[in-house]
Order: sequence, then C-alpha cells, then structure tokens
Amino acid sequence: MSLLVVGLSHRSAPVSVLERATLTADAQVKLLQDTVAAEPATEAAVLATCNRIELYADVDKFHAGVVELSTLLAQHSGVGLEELTPYLYVHYEDRAVHHLFSVACGLDSMVVGEGQILGQIKDALATAQELHTAGRLLNDLFQQALRTGKRAHSETGIDRAGQSLVTFGLEQLSAGTAVEAWAKGKRALVIGAGSMSSLAAATLARAGVAEVVIANRTPDRAERLAQILTEGDDTDVLARAVPMDAVPAELTRADVAVSCTGATGLVLTAEAVAAAVEGRTGTPVAVREETPASAAGGLAPAGTDEGCPLDLSAVQGATGFSVMGEAAVAGMDAATLEQHAAWVDRGTVDRRDSRRTPEVEAELITALAATVAAGGRLPERRRPEPVVEAPRPAPALALLDLAMPRDIDAAVHRLLGVRLVDIESLAEASADAPMAADVDLVRRIVADEVAAFGAAQRAAHITPTVVALRTMAADVVANEIARLDGRLPGLDEKQRGEITQTVRRVVDKLLHAPTVRVKQLAAEPGGAGYADALRTLFDLDPETVAAVSRADDRDTSDSTENAKNRGRE
Repeated sequence: MSLLVVGLSHRSAPVSVLERATLTADAQVKLLQDTVAAEPATEAAVLATCNRIELYADVDKFHAGVVELSTLLAQHSGVGLEELTPYLYVHYEDRAVHHLFSVACGLDSMVVGEGQILGQIKDALATAQELHTAGRLLNDLFQQALRTGKRAHSETGIDRAGQSLVTFGLEQLSAGTAVEAWAKGKRALVIGAGSMSSLAAATLARAGVAEVVIANRTPDRAERLAQILTEGDDTDVLARAVPMDAVPAELTRADVAVSCTGATGLVLTAEAVAAAVEGRTGTPVAVREETPASAAGGLAPAGTDEGCPLDLSAVQGATGFSVMGEAAVAGMDAATLEQHAAWVDRGTVDRRDSRRTPEVEAELITALAATVAAGGRLPERRRPEPVVEAPRPAPALALLDLAMPRDIDAAVHRLLGVRLVDIESLAEASADAPMAADVDLVRRIVADEVAAFGAAQRAAHITPTVVALRTMAADVVANEIARLDGRLPGLDEKQRGEITQTVRRVVDKLLHAPTVRVKQLAAEPGGAGYADALRTLFDLDPETVAAVSRADDRDTSDSTENAKNRGRE
C-alpha cells in the first residue's frame, strides 16, 4: 500500500484561498484523469467540499507523488503552485488512512461531528468509480471510511454536534428557536457566491425565508446561484442577484445576512451595519458598553469605599456562598475583616490604616469565632444590590460571518439590536457540543478501524502470492500425474483418480499451515516482507503473481459496477 493524500482545508488555509481553489465538477473529472495518467499514480479520488480539497492516490514513489499531486492540484484549482504550497498538507500510508477516517467521523470538520461529510465522501467514491480511477485500494479505503463514519455516529453521541457549519450558525442566530420557525418569512442577504455562500443560500431557502438576495463581485456567479434557487423544486423562494455596491441598501431591507467571501479586508464595518439598522428602524443604534459592574457579575465593584473589599468573583466562584457569610470571611486577617464588617454596616473605613498589633488582631478574631459559635454563622445585614442592566432589544438584524479571515467587523458584537455569529463564536459554541467522552470514543473507533484496514490490506497484499504458490503446486501435481500415466499406462480410471487425489491431499496439507501462517504474519505491522520471502523461497514467477493481482482488481471493479447497477451504492 502506498496511499498518499495531498490537500488543503479550513485548518490549513484561509477561506480566501479555499474559495479560489474550489473545483468545479468538470475540473474534478479532469484532475482525476490527469492524476492516473501521471507516472507515480495508479488510482485517484478527489474529496472536494466547501472546506477542503483533497487528492487521494495510490503511488509507487512518495516524493515524486507529492510533487505530481501538488502540481496537479494547483493546475486544476487555478491557484498557482507557489501560492498554494504553504497551505498544503501531506499524509502517507497509515497517516493518510487515519486522516480520511477522522474526516468521515466529523473530527476534522469546522463543527465537530457534522454528518454532511459522509455524503460528500460517498460522492467522491462514486465519481472515481464512474471514471474507473478507483482500484482495489481506494475502493476499500473509501468504503471503510463510510463504515467508520456511520459507526461513529451510531455508537457515540458525536452527532449532537452533527450539523453543517451553516446550519449550526443559523441555530446560534435563532437562539433556541427552531430554525424553520425563526427563518420563516424573513428576507435574507447572502454576500458571496462561492461554495459556502451557495450552501448558506440553499439552507436559508429550505428553511423558509421569503427572499434571498445574492451579492457577489462576479455578477455571473450570483445570477447563476439565484437562478438555481428560483428553479429548485424543493423551495418557492424568490431569489435575485445584485452587485456588491448594492449591499448597503439591501442590508437595510434584510432580516438576516450571511457573508463568506474571499476578501482580505472587512466587507461590512460596524459603521455600515449601524447605518443599515438605523435605516431600517429609523433610530440611531446604541452601543453596548462594558461596565466594571457587569464584569464583576452584576455586583458593586470590589476595592472601592462603597464596595466589598473582597475579590467577589473569586469568593463566589470558589464557595458558592454569599460574600457576607462565614465561608467568605474564613481565614481573613483582622484588618480585612474590619473592612468587611464596615461594608456590611454601610460604614466606611480608612483602608490605608493597616497598623494593627498582633494583640488587637487576636481579639478581633476571637470575637468573630465567638459570634460564629453562638449563632452558627456571621450575621448578614445587607446584600449588595445587583446592577440592573438595560434590556437588550430583540435583534433587528442577524449576521452570520463564515469567512476566514472575518468579513464582518467584530465591533458589531457591541451594537444593540444586532446579533453577530462568526467563526470565533461558532468555535466557542461548538467546543462543548459533543461531550469530550464522545470525541474520545470516536478517536478510539478511528484508531481501531485504521488498524483493521492496515491488517486487511497487508493480508490482501500477500494473497496473490499465496494463490500463485497454490497454482504452481497444482501444476506440479498435474505434470507428475501425466508422467505417471506414461510410466504406468495400464492404470484404470479408478486407480488413476485415487493416486491423483492422494498426491493433491499431500500437497494441500504441506501448504496449508505455511500459507495460513504467512497470511497471519503478513497482517501484522511490518509483515509486508513475507510475500517477498514466499516468492523467493518457492521461486515464484513475478509475472504470475502480477497476473493474479490484475485478475483480482478486475473482479473488484466488476463487483463494484454490478453493485452500482443494482442501486446498492
């Protein structure tokens, strides 16, 4: 096995590069054909999604394979090799298997556990099968990747985070309301017409928005996307394309906007968003100010004459008790204890006067202990009043920024009446979506499946050699029986049959234990050399072994084609 994958994804490249490197269906076909026509590769498959482009191949030379696959990716993606190279990653043999299985389980997705990738892997395999660029290795690899992904979703709770990035973002915007109920009748603006923006537009249309407006720097792509949405059978949404300079006006009309472009700078500034909301509501947009009180959990700030002298957030977070109870003051020195008492009584104390003698401190602590012993706890005469925060109005505009780097100014988070969800907030929201235990379980599943795949491939690698050995043994038996016929022409058919069966049983028994054992040994790590040893020991013709391999590949291809024709793929 010489499996090689060269690719780029959201983990290695910004959206600006990913969007430019997006492969059309025709480009994927040409890439596959050119890959198998290249010298190092015998099989090829392309996994192209909105967040990744990966080229898988069975190669006979690692370094030559990396160079060739990287060059082909650059050639067909339209991004120059020099520009693309810093964002490419390479995985080889077992690491390539581990990578694909992790992708299939959603571990490598932007939203961990999303299940959409399984359909994309299935499509990648189907395309490679139709073009006959997938042989035994890639057929086995992609089929087991699909089984691994399904196993992860059925045996763990990882698909609690199993939404596409767009769906997950819309769920964050809807803030607990079902996306369909939240989106119904809204006007949507989609900025960009790449793969991610197209997915967002289609998702919004299926969710029930009344209108989708697409703005893009290339008008043709926006118009094509609008046409697809309008002519779609699963929605009755109104869709239209507008130039980028129409975004400010369209933003004033929109209820929700999604942006994912290849821009290197901001597409929507905070000022532009504020102007759009003001144009929609007719009132200036207020800015939400962060106050010391809100940072301290809604209580009066610590360390002031009016505030508690304690670190309130530390005390409350550590104990869960009122800052005026015994848990809060345990271990407090006498000076701080007096300050705390003065705060409770609404008194004031000069905190600069910390000149206390040990005797005075001991008396104060003794008095405190006596009070606690008598009453069970310190008297709590007053609780600090929480700071009442101005209610935040319901969002007049919901924004979803799926670009890397960001399209929408992060300062928009502070605008009252606007709700912004971006990649950073999505990452925070999805961090706890699947439980850590579920992720660990999926990683163990991936590790088990990688080991099983490697063992199966190593065992399959020696099978042609074993078949060639048994074929040679059968030929030896046939030749010896023919010689026996010449020496003993008087044998009748019954006698001749008994002798033939006896010789065959002897040969089978002699070969049975070695061939079974060599398959077991070959399945273990480092077992690839057993096939070579077997060929050397029995002087097997390499061309005979190769012919068996080619016949097995044809059988695999025919079986796959028949299964597809029966609709089972």
